[in-house]
Amino acid sequence: MIKIKENYLYLVTGASGFLGNSLTKKILDLGGRVRALSRDEGKLIELKQKFPEIEILTGDVSDSFEVHQSMKGVNGVFHLAAFKHVGMAEYQARECTKTNVIGSLNVLEESVSENVDFVLGISTDKAAQVSGIYGASKLIMEKMFKQYEKSYPDINFRIVRYGNVLYSTGSVLCKWKSSIERGEKVVITDSRATRYFWSIDQAIGLIFDCMSNAINSNPYCPAMKSMKITDLLQAMIEKYSNGQNIEVETIGLQPGENLHEKVLEDGPYSNEAEHFTTEEIKKLI
Repeated sequence: MIKIKENYLYLVTGASGFLGNSLTKKILDLGGRVRALSRDEGKLIELKQKFPEIEILTGDVSDSFEVHQSMKGVNGVFHLAAFKHVGMAEYQARECTKTNVIGSLNVLEESVSENVDFVLGISTDKAAQVSGIYGASKLIMEKMFKQYEKSYPDINFRIVRYGNVLYSTGSVLCKWKSSIERGEKVVITDSRATRYFWSIDQAIGLIFDCMSNAINSNPYCPAMKSMKITDLLQAMIEKYSNGQNIEVETIGLQPGENLHEKVLEDGPYSNEAEHFTTEEIKKLI
């Protein structure tokens, strides 16, 4: 079992992102100290204003020197930094690889040098069924965690796999909500598609469930309900349209996307899992 220890220092890479904000708060609530690393200095300043007690460092995980500087004196690492836009990754394979593969390698190397207690990496369901650069880069990250676990048994290496986090940065939900509230057309890829979704509270909870229950770096994720994309869109229209008629355009699956997802290789596809009802979805969104 891995625990946050009072007054110990923890590094959060990608800390200024959607998940990083909530994770920073959770670590502080548990009595830990946080060093936040991000390449977005503006959002780092905002994070510091929200949590004045944290340390902040501007840096890119693909730069080994910046990772080295950020790792000094830390007890554990939450590796959230990622290039995670599926579509952009297909056209910017180099940038995706720099962050998700080289960046993760830098984090692992420096974690070993610093002899931290644990390194926890955030992966994706796209690594369970690789169809694009993003999923491939995260699968490589997972395999590196497994290799380092074998070589350095005194360090706890853990992997959490997510599906989609509701309203995370770049999420389709943000675009849909904005368009629906203005009565504008919304775009979907394929009406048959299904996806796994987590709320931000579930996402943070999953990290700490992994720390409590996982015994190795095998990707950690419990059984989850999934959502039909059409049910998700219908729930959003009913909740945010104020009775306006909303036009829906279907454009087809985009490069790197799957029709259905799975979180674990031996787990069910999202169309095979139990689905949230429209009413349940409304409560989540």
